[in-house]
Amino acid sequence: MKLNFKEYVCLSGEILLYLGNPDLEKLEALSLGCGDIWHSSLDQGFKNIFPEIVYQTATFWYVNDFDGVDECVSWRINPYQFAVRKSVWDFYNGFEPVYEGDVMKALDFGYNSLCYRGVIPMYSKGLFSANDTKVALSLADKFTFYFRNFKSGHAYYFLYRLGIWKPAVVTAFLKAKNSVVLKFGEVLFPPRKLTEMVGKPKVSYIIPTMLRQDFTLNLLNDLKNQTYLPFEVIVVDATPEERRNLSLYNTQDYPFSVHFIWQKSKGSCRARNEAIALCNSDYIIFGDDDIRVPSDFVENHVRLLQTYNAVACNGLDIRANHQHQNLKDLEHKIKDVDKSRWRVGVTNSFSNANSCVKADFVAKLVGNDINYDGGYGEDSDFGISLAKLGVTVLHNPFSVNLHLKPPIGGYRFWGSQAKVVGKKRKSQPWELDNPVGLVRPVPSPTIMYQILKHFNYKQFVEYKHKYLVNYLTKGNKWELPLKIIKLPYRLIQFNKSVFYAKKLIKLGKRTK
Repeated sequence: MKLNFKEYVCLSGEILLYLGNPDLEKLEALSLGCGDIWHSSLDQGFKNIFPEIVYQTATFWYVNDFDGVDECVSWRINPYQFAVRKSVWDFYNGFEPVYEGDVMKALDFGYNSLCYRGVIPMYSKGLFSANDTKVALSLADKFTFYFRNFKSGHAYYFLYRLGIWKPAVVTAFLKAKNSVVLKFGEVLFPPRKLTEMVGKPKVSYIIPTMLRQDFTLNLLNDLKNQTYLPFEVIVVDATPEERRNLSLYNTQDYPFSVHFIWQKSKGSCRARNEAIALCNSDYIIFGDDDIRVPSDFVENHVRLLQTYNAVACNGLDIRANHQHQNLKDLEHKIKDVDKSRWRVGVTNSFSNANSCVKADFVAKLVGNDINYDGGYGEDSDFGISLAKLGVTVLHNPFSVNLHLKPPIGGYRFWGSQAKVVGKKRKSQPWELDNPVGLVRPVPSPTIMYQILKHFNYKQFVEYKHKYLVNYLTKGNKWELPLKIIKLPYRLIQFNKSVFYAKKLIKLGKRTK
């Protein structure tokens, strides 16, 4: 495929390449943002094309294109009408020639940019004119995509799901298997140099904590030593009254405003929402109580968002070997991940341990969904909810934390009963008015709730299918007969999880 690009020179001097007839004034404005590739494909017949990506993972944030937004992340590029930074195109030397069709070449370029390269593909409404293109992909190209981008097991699973008894499917599978050149990793596109901070934006730092006052004090001490001090820090502490040490929290010990709140409600989602309600700032940083942060942590969060003209980012979370490690240990650990660290692109995850979001977009979401209290997945829910607003959630390698993960304390104290059944079990918030009996729901009902909340029915079915296949095939082969015997019970547990998730769906998102 020969691409006859035209060039557009931005006011900044940067060169953009384009095919088709984009609105150049709009393209100039887009060049100042976080995107690297731009298209209007979702208005040109490409929306949700190649839905078979679901067979690799049903819960990929960008498995579906988003509705009702003028700009958003999208890897589904129209190969005949798109624009790209020349530096990006030259760095990767264009489309891969291994595919038969031009469309799959563009999809491969967009997908790899999004997932592996630290390059950001974006849909922009009105950049190119809308039309109703008929888009088709060959079976061979679909299998080639799987062999090229994923472990071979995913291609075999794809074959199984499409129908191993169908001659056309098997023929396409074998053609791809015998001809594709496997990809071994991707070279990361270098991040932009961080610009100096503009103005003096106010930053709020939120710390929910429970039974970890000593860890919280260590984090507060790190925040005292920041090159750019937070405007305010809000600590919401759920430590039971009989186990609190009131003398440890002193607002006068800090060079910024600190609010210490003793939480009366239950759950980390409620804690964060109580803190959000008190914030009076331009940015909000979410942090766990069991992390340590270097002196440039806050500054680099703000500088990254300003450099990329972005709304939200997720920092680099590094796991400690044990809870007594410190910032000197973090320095050594950073060196170990130095080469793989430098990626600023779209993240497919979100962590409340280390993230920064513009306060007005936190307000649009009205905080965390408290349906997750007592379970898992609240941070991922927050991240994908931002993405569905059209927000590009970036990975930020410049703001690093050391995650200590102590074995005791934290909000999991309340949820520690989740694996208990019978009379000794203490009910969890997601049980509502239907206490768990002798059958424990698996997987977590809040994870199931997230799937039902953000993905369609076909993707839920695919999640269930793959969950059960993995249950049977992962682990020691000699366990398979026993797993087959236990499979009916596993299905009962799965369906019970769905039962609770549907009740949460019926309630809808709650923030109080």
